[in-house]
Amino acid sequence: MTSKKRTRLALALTTAGALSAALLSPATAGADTSRPECPRSLACDWVPAAYQQTGEPEDKDTYGNYDTANRPDSNAVKFIVLHDTEVDYDTTLKIFQNPANQTSAHYVVRSADGHVTQMVKNKDVAWQAGNWYLNTHSIGIEQEGVAAEGAKWYTPEMYRSTARLVRYLAAKYDIPLDRQHILGHDGVPPTSAAGTKNMHWDPGPYWDWNRFMALLGGPAEPSAHKHSELVTVSVDFARNQQEFRDCEKSVDLPRQGSSAVPLHTEPSADSPLFSDPGLHPDGSPGTNCAADWGSKISATQQAVVADRAPCWTAIWWYGEKVWFSTPPGTRVTTPTRGRVVRPKAGKAEVPVYGVAYPEKAEYPTDFVKPTVGTPLVYTIKAGQAFPGGGEAPTGYYYAPTIDASKPYDHTYFGGAQKYVTVQIGHRIGFVRASDVDVVRVGS
Repeated sequence: MTSKKRTRLALALTTAGALSAALLSPATAGADTSRPECPRSLACDWVPAAYQQTGEPEDKDTYGNYDTANRPDSNAVKFIVLHDTEVDYDTTLKIFQNPANQTSAHYVVRSADGHVTQMVKNKDVAWQAGNWYLNTHSIGIEQEGVAAEGAKWYTPEMYRSTARLVRYLAAKYDIPLDRQHILGHDGVPPTSAAGTKNMHWDPGPYWDWNRFMALLGGPAEPSAHKHSELVTVSVDFARNQQEFRDCEKSVDLPRQGSSAVPLHTEPSADSPLFSDPGLHPDGSPGTNCAADWGSKISATQQAVVADRAPCWTAIWWYGEKVWFSTPPGTRVTTPTRGRVVRPKAGKAEVPVYGVAYPEKAEYPTDFVKPTVGTPLVYTIKAGQAFPGGGEAPTGYYYAPTIDASKPYDHTYFGGAQKYVTVQIGHRIGFVRASDVDVVRVGS
């Protein structure tokens, strides 16, 4: 397994495997009687995740299942990440209570009744997103469910509870209620180009984003003229019948309602699906695999229109032009007023990052492990534009041990370089503010 600080231990286990892991002497903090951080309308409970060493007593680097911090004073909270558990609610709690599993989330939401359990304090950093930068600047919410089994896990009670919790957290930490800040795990970028294939795709194509964002108070309603270059995907979940494949199990999933809209290379259903260069470095076509998020856009995600043809609309996507079907008489997209990001004049292309870390020179000279960002495989080229523009906090939280016993341990290193968030494709990314112009469109 790669470093606990970079990759979240996959919950995509068989139930038997998860139960086996959960039986490894769970560690509980019985003396911890913290009150859950929840809105009054939710009867939340507190079940602490394990915070305990798992190696030899002198080995302070090996432990689970989160890092202590003092957020938002130490580092700002600017994102919320929604997951699904891939196992049942009770097993999830046991997994997070076992430090050997090296994984956690701040909250877990039960399917049947929407009950919410908090397991990591919001001031601390849960190991949940598979991206250390996002971990340190986000709150993770696990929802009981199995992504490939369709919408049956995602109950009205779960939608209501998760929405109430997200509204509460967004108000507390001043997090915008848009899809560049309220992310599925499938919207979290890798920290480097090499990590793209390891990223998760939950809560999957059967999470009803239209329904959820409407509960947050942000339904997809027209806010700009009908030819606006910025649009929000607003396809109706029940009517958007799609057939995807669980390629990890080689199983065709039944045709059913979905939030996902396939993306093609040409304005034709017979043309290849878009090939995400991070997932298909050999240039092979995109697929209808549920995990192949490069070939799909999701309801409530925004995009910038690149072209139009009869019954089809093209958008900029991961630095390329892609097409999706927009038959007359259907409301696949909604014209939207908002901000877009474009390369500054004279720039042929702008690199995109999965983190917003300081420059190497901004760390102390005696700090032995400065961590800097490297570009992903995607770029924003001249003439293209992408939704976004919100400032992303620049910084790296260094927390290698359980007891802050190393120099600079549990220190947040801020940076002067400003970054802005962009919806580069299905996953967000970050670009240097000095490379782009952020402009309002649709007014």
